[in-house]
Amino acid sequence: MCVMLLAHQIRLDPNNVERTYFARAAGTARFAYNWALAEWGRQYAASKTDPASTPPNEAALRRQLNSIKREQFPWMLDVTKCAPQLAIMQLGRAFENFLARRARYPAFRRKGIDDRFAISNDQFEVDGRRIRIPKLGWVRMRETLRFTGHIVSASFSRKADHWYVSIAVDCLDPPLPPAENQGVVGVDLGITHLATLSTGETVDGPKALRRLLGSVRRLSRALARKVKGSRNRAKAKLRLARLHERIAQIRRDGLHQLTTNLTRRFPTIGIEDLNVSGMLRNRRLARTIADMGFGELRRQLQYKAERRGGQIVVVDRWYPSSKTCSGCAHVLAMLDLHQRRWTCPGCGVSHDRDVNAAINLKNIAASSAVTACGGDGAGLARKCKAKPAPEKQESNSKVDYD
Repeated sequence: MCVMLLAHQIRLDPNNVERTYFARAAGTARFAYNWALAEWGRQYAASKTDPASTPPNEAALRRQLNSIKREQFPWMLDVTKCAPQLAIMQLGRAFENFLARRARYPAFRRKGIDDRFAISNDQFEVDGRRIRIPKLGWVRMRETLRFTGHIVSASFSRKADHWYVSIAVDCLDPPLPPAENQGVVGVDLGITHLATLSTGETVDGPKALRRLLGSVRRLSRALARKVKGSRNRAKAKLRLARLHERIAQIRRDGLHQLTTNLTRRFPTIGIEDLNVSGMLRNRRLARTIADMGFGELRRQLQYKAERRGGQIVVVDRWYPSSKTCSGCAHVLAMLDLHQRRWTCPGCGVSHDRDVNAAINLKNIAASSAVTACGGDGAGLARKCKAKPAPEKQESNSKVDYD
């Protein structure tokens, strides 16, 4: 068994008083984050002009806020002290990622979009289907916590008009049953079919946005007609937010079904390192590509394969998997995107574009496995070790996604 940091996201069932508290705590965290971000920029500029000035850091900003909040921001005392403090700590991690070139410069949080706050493990308690929050009391949860171990933190967030808590648990993760020995599989991702396997199977994505695009447009037009600041506009905005939440849940459920099926069956999976951000620049295909959720699919494959002792082999994005014949390795000079089948001029075999690409990914993944055992490999792939990503599962899950 290994130690893993797992997170279980549970929907809360608050009353009106509890909803008001959550909104105030999220507002306090947002204000503290924005205050610290502005102060960070001011202190950094001052340190550049005055060498005697100290460069900003999150610990000093937390002490500074504590020293002034009783006089300048007394309303902060109405919610848990963790809301502003952990928000500034999150800003510190954001700057660490920025300085390490892993992320952009931190942006200010906005009301209605960044409604969230966090609580440290010594400030709350979980008992069955309820959680105790400082200065509020017990709040009902839709289900019990699935993991046992040392609770690290709890993060509260709002999606549409629903509040969720994500409880992180540092636990001894018992290894799941190993994958069925169905060998190596290559998975080619696309927009016609979400996934095409080297076995010839195809999996259609849920395409939730495409199915509900008419409703999105109708509710968006209704929102645009409402007077800004009116209660009818707030109601129309909430209806649209609920629809987008439903679309995200349908997409996430379909991805969980696919990734669970793959990691249960195959110990080694080969996928392509897609440049999703670059693909989204195509204005004709951006909506369809975003609706597929390629990035989330890869994330789920990585942590689920790791829990079952499998491996994900990521093939270089510049490898011409579709244009390379899986039989004789002949590479076409040109293959248009609309051309779904082609015949190899070298061996005369007719190929389905997606199945051929999946077979090539499978071959590279298999050669990479040989390299791990001491043989010679293709050199086009790398094994992707997943970080302990949180398992964010909804309370109305239909299957076991582990």
